[in-house]
Amino acid sequence: MTDVLSPATGTIRPLAEAPDPVFAAEMVGPGLAVDPAREPQTAVAPISGTIAKLHPHAFAIAGDGIAVLVHLGIDTVQLGGEGFEVLATEGAHVDAGAAVVRWDPTTVEAGDRSPIVMVCVLDQLAGAVPTDRAGSPVAVGETLLTWPS
Repeated sequence: MTDVLSPATGTIRPLAEAPDPVFAAEMVGPGLAVDPAREPQTAVAPISGTIAKLHPHAFAIAGDGIAVLVHLGIDTVQLGGEGFEVLATEGAHVDAGAAVVRWDPTTVEAGDRSPIVMVCVLDQLAGAVPTDRAGSPVAVGETLLTWPS
């Protein structure tokens, strides 16, 4: 079993509530979303592993038998990195809970974008993550979901 940590502080939501049809249909992979607290935050690595991809608004970490994508907000690629500060390096090994990106959900929201954070287990079937914790608060670094790896 692998604990997947929450990259942000906020309220747990099912991916189906993400205002993006690709994430909502779990085409990227199953997982959960976090409606982030509207304050500056540091997004952390959800699992230990290698940072396979790193952009200011999103990152993927490949661990032992699991890969997880964290996407900070909807359509945030359009911001060109504005409002995000990358704290890690692509290709680096990180421990779960390590700081990866500093960002401010209020900046994202001010640009008429949703700041919701998607956490997806890559290369897995849709519907594989229970949504029974939806509506519960979660702090950055706390277990968001447990994956049977």
